[in-house]
Amino acid sequence: MGIENATFGAGCFWGVEAAFAALPGVKATAAGYEGGSLQQPTYKDVCTDQTGHAEVVELDFDPEQVSFDQLLDAFFSLHDPTTLNRQGPDWGAQYRSAIFFHSPEQEAQAKAKIEQLTADGRFKPKRIVTRVEPAQTFWRAEEYHQKYLEKRGQASCHI
Repeated sequence: MGIENATFGAGCFWGVEAAFAALPGVKATAAGYEGGSLQQPTYKDVCTDQTGHAEVVELDFDPEQVSFDQLLDAFFSLHDPTTLNRQGPDWGAQYRSAIFFHSPEQEAQAKAKIEQLTADGRFKPKRIVTRVEPAQTFWRAEEYHQKYLEKRGQASCHI
C-alpha cells in the first residue's frame, strides 16, 4: 500500500491543519479550498461565501500507520459537526463540516462513522450535519495560510 489522500473541512483550516499534521502517519498537509465552482479561488474570493468552496485540509497519509477510520475519529473530535456552516465565531458555507472522499471505501467509511456516532448518541440532542462529498479539485491556499500556526509559534486556534 502507498500513500493515500484525505480531505476534511472542519471550519478554519489553520487549527485543523496543525492537528492533523501532528498525527503519526500523516506525511503532509496543505490548507486549501474545495467543493466550489470558481477556478483558482483566493482566500478573498472564498470569504465572500459566494464560491461554494469550503476551507479544507488535504493530507497525505500512510494507511499502514494511521487508518482512514482513525482520521475520521480525529476529524469528529476537532470540531462541532452539528453546526451548519459555522465553527466557533466563524460562519459561512466555507466553514461547513465536510468530508471529501477520494474512493468508494472512504465514502462508505465516512457514512458508516456518521451512522455510528448518531446511533451512539454522541452529539445528542443535536444531529450531525457533516456533508460527505466526492473530492473535486483541491485548490491550495495562499502560502501564508500553510502551517499558519506553526509559523507563529502557536499550538492551537481559538476553537
